[in-house]
This record gives sequence, C-alpha cells and structure tokens, in this order.
Amino acid sequence: MPIYEFYCPENNTVYQFLARTLAYRDQVPACPDNPEFKLQKQISRFAIIGKAKEETENDPFAGLDDAKMEALMADMEGEMGAMDEENPDPRQLGHFMRKLTDLMGDKTPPELREMARRLEAGEDPEKLESEFGGLGEGDDADLFAQMKKIVHSSRAPIRNPKLYEMSEWVK
Repeated sequence: MPIYEFYCPENNTVYQFLARTLAYRDQVPACPDNPEFKLQKQISRFAIIGKAKEETENDPFAGLDDAKMEALMADMEGEMGAMDEENPDPRQLGHFMRKLTDLMGDKTPPELREMARRLEAGEDPEKLESEFGGLGEGDDADLFAQMKKIVHSSRAPIRNPKLYEMSEWVK
C-alpha cells in the first residue's frame, strides 16, 4: 500500500495519503485544510536513485555549490519569515537578491546586480521590473521571475504529521 505525498502551494504544506489500492495512483485528493486548494503530487526523496542530466544552458543557477546555496537559504530563512510575500519590502528583497547574485558570481548579468543594488536602496520593485522588463520575459531573461520564485519558495514547507486515507479525500 503506497503512501503518496502532495504539496499545497496555497498553505505551503505537505500532506501524506495512504492508498489502499493502486487505483488511486493518478488521483489528486482535496486539501485537508481547504478543499478549494489544489494539491500537487510530490516525489519522495528516497525514490530518487540517481542524478538526472538537466538542461543547464539557460539556468543561471546551474553549477552553483549546493552546500553554499543551502547555507544561504538557511541564513535567509529568518529574514524571509518577516517578509510579506505579497508585498515584500524592496530593501529586504534587494538584500536577498544581492546575496544570490554574489553566489552566482560571473554568471550574474550586470542588469540584475543593478536591480539588486537599487532595490536595496528602496526603489519600487514594480518600477524596476518595468524598467528592466527583459529580465522578466523571454528565454534566458527570466531571472527576475526566478528571483521572485525563490523568494516565495524559500521557506521550507510544513509537513502535516497526519496520515490521511486517500479514499476519503478523492472526489
């Protein structure tokens, strides 16, 4: 009997569901905290048996030292806890972006460094996004979108300790 994990982005929580039959393998249950929220199936860590080769050509974070990135995220977790996700303080966002650009080193486009500097100075993120519009659009130019995604996903999800019966939560 498999146990499936599902992530709810709306409340940043991971839930576990016991499926007494494989008939549920393609089903997505309702969120136990709010049935209106949409869950996303997760792959358990133990199921990963090797490193897959990924496209890194357009990924500015490719090749970064995982230990350094994890240390940065741990360092930033306290700061991020105080940040309003919907309307972050530009100085906090700029500080976070500068730390990431420092970690990226030579891979950092000068525009992104300039944006981080100006955010730290308190400039409006919307104004900067429109001014540096290319950083949020296109193939290799969605760094600003990636930075936003990192800010929103930097908090580790809450793991709900309860094991739910899949049959009770599938519509």
